[in-house]
Amino acid sequence: MKNLNIDYTLVFILILLGLVSLFTLYTIEPSLPEKYDGSNFMLKQALWFIAGGIVITAVMLIDYDRFHQITWILYGIGLTSLLMLFAGFPAGIVHEANGAISWFKFPVIGTIQPGEFMKVILVLTLAHVMVRHNTKYIEKTIKSDLGLLAKIIIISAPPMALLAVQPDLGGLLVLIAITGFMILVSGVKWRILFSIAFIVIDIVLLAIVAWYLFPGPIAVFLEESVFDHVSSRFYGWLNPQQNYDAGYQLILAMMAIGSGQLFGKGIGDMEVYVPERHTDMIFTAISEQFGFVGASLVVMLFFLLVYRLIHIALLSNDTYGSYLVTGIVGMFAYQIFQNIGMSIQLLPITGLPLPFLSYGGSSTITYMLSIGIVLNVHSRTKEYMFSEARWKE
Repeated sequence: MKNLNIDYTLVFILILLGLVSLFTLYTIEPSLPEKYDGSNFMLKQALWFIAGGIVITAVMLIDYDRFHQITWILYGIGLTSLLMLFAGFPAGIVHEANGAISWFKFPVIGTIQPGEFMKVILVLTLAHVMVRHNTKYIEKTIKSDLGLLAKIIIISAPPMALLAVQPDLGGLLVLIAITGFMILVSGVKWRILFSIAFIVIDIVLLAIVAWYLFPGPIAVFLEESVFDHVSSRFYGWLNPQQNYDAGYQLILAMMAIGSGQLFGKGIGDMEVYVPERHTDMIFTAISEQFGFVGASLVVMLFFLLVYRLIHIALLSNDTYGSYLVTGIVGMFAYQIFQNIGMSIQLLPITGLPLPFLSYGGSSTITYMLSIGIVLNVHSRTKEYMFSEARWKE
């Protein structure tokens, strides 16, 4: 790896986020419920970071152009794993938690969430299809652009549908964000995208009008469908006091963040109990202990992370590499915004971890794998005096 051009700025940001995660998990441990006694989340997360470092090293040893050769194999594996969860097969290892069937549980390594890995697989697949399509159709037409959009939708729809029925609202929204970001850079004409956006907005407005005119039938439909999970989160977000069951976690999260005030209560001083504080709600622990100042520093770290990813995407002189990093930017940008936003009632609560900070094996490995791909693209970005781009078939 001595000849690779490593982005040490990105590595440094990653190390800082890892240290914040481990320190926060260490301070949270004493305040967790009795069912988590002896769990030692900090040590387990440290092991996941070490495993993630190995994943990054392995990914960087491979020229990212080689991903073209295994794209459809990975996509098939990802879809198969989600289908197995949908079918509840094999029954011995399919695991349900918090009303969602999203994990496989193994005796030694614990739980694995295929939906997390599907995020990276979708990025690889869409980037592969987009670059192949644009290479074939150099002259852009409405027909070719609509054909590319159709391919993107056909590829994205199956994993989205399978996550929707788990139900995994957070994972579904991340896949939508990834798809949206990649469509924006796909080369499809803006007038087509604006036309589709207007159609989608019209459909949403019609749905709102129908909800207002026929609240009874719509409510029955929501309660008797997979949208029941979504509607309860939505009601809990709009008015958590009146929908206490759905808004319980949000109320506690707001109390914890507010009680931190400007400088926080101090290390380990957490008086407000917030469910899932070591995973989805870890931002509340940072805010309560270190206040607005500490939370702002964490937000700044995430801003630098996303900024660096965008910089690498723009710097790359290979279309495929730019597509890969753009999809990863969409994944991180949405998850960061969603997780912090749901903690401060800016957005509805979804089961979505805060990248690199929340405890979790599958999510941590997924994030480290993503960073490995970004570092891979950056390390193989070459500067040419006269050439604007390179393409390796």
